Amino acid sequence: MDKNKRKRNLRRRRHKRVRKTVEGSPDRPRLAVFRSNKHIYCQVIDDWNGHTLTSASSVCPELSDELEHGGNIEAAKRVGEVIGEKCLEQGIDKVVFDRGGYKFHGRVKALALAAREKFEEAGAEGF
Repeated sequence: MDKNKRKRNLRRRRHKRVRKTVEGSPDRPRLAVFRSNKHIYCQVIDDWNGHTLTSASSVCPELSDELEHGGNIEAAKRVGEVIGEKCLEQGIDKVVFDRGGYKFHGRVKALALAAREKFEEAGAEGF
């Protein structure tokens, strides 16, 4: 098995393991993260109804103009801020964080901390 395929399979197994305990509900939806080499994506999901409530990424038009590169920590921080703002606009004041099988480090951590900071600024519970 080639190296990239093996790494992808291991991440999927870790994600399955995380998803056994992390579930988004209407009261507390799931903030899921996906990262690629070039970009970072996140979405807030209500798993009970199977709906994506809001999303943000480094490729969305509002961010792609201001970001030089979508695959770095600065882009992840900005995406985290945007998802936090969008959640608060929709009245979502607490979420459960789904790291997607990635280590809580680097871009994933930057996104989570930026979103958490937006929640705390508004006085919401966050995650």
